[in-house]
Amino acid sequence: MYKNLLVPVDGTDLADRAMDESIDLARQLGAAIVGFVAEPDMPLPNVGTQPSAYARQREQHEVRTDTHAHEVLARFGEKARAAGVAFSGRHLRTDRIDTAIVALANELSCDMIVMTTHGRGAFGELLFGSHTKNVLGKSKVPLLVLH
Repeated sequence: MYKNLLVPVDGTDLADRAMDESIDLARQLGAAIVGFVAEPDMPLPNVGTQPSAYARQREQHEVRTDTHAHEVLARFGEKARAAGVAFSGRHLRTDRIDTAIVALANELSCDMIVMTTHGRGAFGELLFGSHTKNVLGKSKVPLLVLH
């Protein structure tokens, strides 16, 4: 039934849990994993920022975020392959993380999304938002939430 799992990760300890749990689940189901890292876009320049300085900062931001995404996905891939689970990785630079997760799940015909949540409660959600809650509201793909 579940053969293609999308697992968004960000390199945090909570994401490590998503890696480990999704690998165990995929092994039991005989499923493959698509690891996904969404990196933030470069903020727009402040008034008075020199275009050449902004271009240099943007280039550095892209290198830094690409490097981070590749490192996280490489670690995830190593763990999955060591467990005998097929793995592929994707990354994207976007500020619309929840939308990107849902779009990628649909594009790759994933049949489950596995995510973690901080479980901050209503006040924390008000302050920080919840990608997991937004994905739940937007996706028709089943969502497994780890806490």
